[in-house]
Amino acid sequence: MAIQLPFKFSGSSSDALSGGRNPSKMMEYDQPLVWVTLLLMLFGMVMVYSASIALPDSPKFANYKNNYFVQRQAIFIVVSVIAALFVFRIRIATWQRYAPLMFVGTLVLLTIVLIPGIGVSVNGAQRWLNLKIFNLQPSEVMKIAAVLYAADYTVRKQEYMHKLTKGFMPMAAAITLIGGLLLLEPDLGAFGVIVCIAMGILFLGGINIVWFGGIVMLLVATFGAIIALSPFRRARMFAYLDPWQEDNALDKAYQLTHSLIAFGRGEFFGVGLGGSVEKLHYLPEAHTDFIMAVIGEELGLAGVLIVIAMFYWLVKRAFDIGRQAIAIDQVFAGLTAKGIGIWIGVQTFINMGVNLGLLPTKGLTLPLMSYGGSGVLFNCVGLAILLRIDYENRVMMRGGRT
Repeated sequence: MAIQLPFKFSGSSSDALSGGRNPSKMMEYDQPLVWVTLLLMLFGMVMVYSASIALPDSPKFANYKNNYFVQRQAIFIVVSVIAALFVFRIRIATWQRYAPLMFVGTLVLLTIVLIPGIGVSVNGAQRWLNLKIFNLQPSEVMKIAAVLYAADYTVRKQEYMHKLTKGFMPMAAAITLIGGLLLLEPDLGAFGVIVCIAMGILFLGGINIVWFGGIVMLLVATFGAIIALSPFRRARMFAYLDPWQEDNALDKAYQLTHSLIAFGRGEFFGVGLGGSVEKLHYLPEAHTDFIMAVIGEELGLAGVLIVIAMFYWLVKRAFDIGRQAIAIDQVFAGLTAKGIGIWIGVQTFINMGVNLGLLPTKGLTLPLMSYGGSGVLFNCVGLAILLRIDYENRVMMRGGRT
């Protein structure tokens, strides 16, 4: 049964190539993209319930009901879908026009969150703004703002992409400013994702390959210095390198070791939905950052591969839509689509890499699936923009106007 979205092509655009005699077989919107997004969110909601059902047994969550987190996640999903429907109606040209303003506005939010008494601090990190209904995380807004701004910047500065001072340096200054604000929260994970988004779009936009290689090496050195100069991050890195050493396993590598134990228990087909032992107060943040470990334990390698396959398809589809947009001379739309693909792909890779012990522990959620209002909301907004790009591609290929 097909999902019915509140839009239709006009007869003039849908039949433009056929003269109205033989209607095009092309779908009005990308149904598989919608279905995969909904399946990931609904699957995530089930796993959030499984991972959080035992939390009220601990003193920290004693006042919560067993279904507290899944109820809130369901509300987040409904609100996110409604927001996505509104976002879908906004033309891509409008996003391009207001991209710089959105970028500046999000910088203001990143500044406000650092003000004592305004920003909400959780586990030593001050990353949220209390909006009464839910806590807004400005770094999630910045991921979309960075995609739109980097795409718009690349289009505006296309003739300077091979020059360091006029092509790269202004964007580097903007990313440095974002990095400074995010490191004050601190949120190195979000900074890493935003750097990948900006650099990826600049690379796809035609930046000089020599400068790009040098910049990548500089960024690697910068992140290395950030880790080396921070005692906490340095200790976490050493713990990551030897997580089973007794002191590390009981301290900095505690999450990592229990995540690996969860994957080990799951084997090929898992211990069964709801049967996780690690979620019973052994694995911290099992319903947020480490939800993939619960999937691995309960559904095994089979469940993990299904999730990876869905995210792979989502990222590949974003790049396909972007390539199609560029082919019909919609460069901003094409770079935006590919930027959304980079965002989802990089954040998914980091989250899964952390869960599997391939990367040092970082506080990044799994897109669409982990518990959290800001994450699900802005993931849906980003994918609604992607769906709009595909919609406009289809209209233009039929000879219509967006």
